[in-house]
Amino acid sequence: MILLRAIGMTLLLTMAGLLPSQAAEADLRASIAKFANATNFSATEAVVRELAAGGDPAVERPLSALAEGNLYIRKADSQVFIGKEAGNGIELLDPLSGEKTADAAKTDLTKIKVNNSLRRTIRDALGTLTLRAKDPAVRLAAAATMFKTPDAANFEPLDAAIAAETDGAVKSMFEQARAASVLISDKPEADKLAAISVIAARGDRDALSLLTSVEANAQGAVKDAATGAIGHINSTLALWDAGQNIWYGISLGSVLLLAAIGLAITFGVMGVINMAHGEMVMLGAYTTFVVQQVIRTSFPGLFDWSLVIALPLAFLVAALVGLAIERGIIRFLYGRPLETLLATWGVSLILQQAVRTIFGPTNQDVGNPSWMSGSFDIGQLAITWNRLWILMFALLMFAVLLYVMKRTPWGLQMRAVTANRRMAASMGIRTPWVDALTFALGSGIAGIAGVALSQIDNVSPNLGRGYIIDSFMVVVFGGVGNLWGTLVGAFSLGIVNKFLEPYAGAVLGKIVVLVLIILFIQKRPRGLFALKGRAVEA
Repeated sequence: MILLRAIGMTLLLTMAGLLPSQAAEADLRASIAKFANATNFSATEAVVRELAAGGDPAVERPLSALAEGNLYIRKADSQVFIGKEAGNGIELLDPLSGEKTADAAKTDLTKIKVNNSLRRTIRDALGTLTLRAKDPAVRLAAAATMFKTPDAANFEPLDAAIAAETDGAVKSMFEQARAASVLISDKPEADKLAAISVIAARGDRDALSLLTSVEANAQGAVKDAATGAIGHINSTLALWDAGQNIWYGISLGSVLLLAAIGLAITFGVMGVINMAHGEMVMLGAYTTFVVQQVIRTSFPGLFDWSLVIALPLAFLVAALVGLAIERGIIRFLYGRPLETLLATWGVSLILQQAVRTIFGPTNQDVGNPSWMSGSFDIGQLAITWNRLWILMFALLMFAVLLYVMKRTPWGLQMRAVTANRRMAASMGIRTPWVDALTFALGSGIAGIAGVALSQIDNVSPNLGRGYIIDSFMVVVFGGVGNLWGTLVGAFSLGIVNKFLEPYAGAVLGKIVVLVLIILFIQKRPRGLFALKGRAVEA
């Protein structure tokens, strides 16, 4: 008996919950049916506003269909459907559920017409509906849209949304959207002054644009308040712009560090001016392209791992090519820097032409894995994921290379050869093999740099040409063969470049940097961090 009573109570409660839902759906269908009696755009707009006033998210489907011109009336019974063209006929969908109900000929239907004014009304109505969406991100986007397109008609839905909102960030955006609507309304001066303080606290470019418009059209205290807020926002944005330039400079510096760190080793240990270093970077980028092509055709599920797979392969390819260059050409030219420069320049042309022959002269498509796509904001700073990952990767490579140089026997031999080649040879170190392996290491690191650069630059036979001069500037400025100097030099030149570009342009900015480096080298010929040793100081 108790069990039967429990079942009965459960059924009663379920029916009680269903009745309001069914009643709400019936009211919605009755409102949608009014489209059949709307004889002009004004009448259709009134129905749209009635649907939006209810605040039920279910009306988003029919309103969106109306905006797209896909809402129809069946002539036989004046019922309203969403229509989807299917061959010579129209597939009819229920306006609330979206389920297929029937098919009809085009002659049996009347399309509900819309114009631009009605589309704007529908857009505003949909924006109001999204203020009550379950997803906070949707509500935030709706509030942002209403902030950018303020309307005095937004007060009522925004007031209701502010009262019901529990998420602090979303509520703040609602309040800003309401303040924007206040500024274009006929509200009292006190309300507008309060709205200006809310907009000023936002402090971004959208707020600046809105306040500039208010300043141009307002008078008295409102105009003065808008002027003061604009000055405050401009000062704040100037600081954020400086921060953005610093971030761009750090990002550029990480690219320069990757491109130059291998050159710092070969140039410092061997004294070889390797003009083919940029082509090692290019080989790494093309290795990434080949890996992604294989993955796309055979293992598409591994695409997000393509860069991880490409890293060791790019290192191996570039290191082997570098080893072949050192063993085949450079080892016969030690002590003749000009001839080494000319020989490696010739090798760079050969490698470029070989890549053109194999892959063609056009840019190749190298995709971004999902974890390197997109961006995020910190205040007014826009930071892209690919640049952030490249910065972290560059610092990781620097730390690994520093460990190899300082904590391994091979690194000790390289440093010994750098400090005093003759003394190192007399101690039993095979300096020719140290040179060969050092050159291979520097080339391999350049290949790894190519993997990273493929995510932010065009992969073409000319990829390395754009980084070779900058790499030499970084190495010379930081101190030949000094890894810490390369790190400081890369980030210093990157930041200086980004601060000069807005005033001098990209090309003239690089020229100015080159002149500054030449003047600096006149004072400190060995760069910021000069290596010490008998051979170096001789």
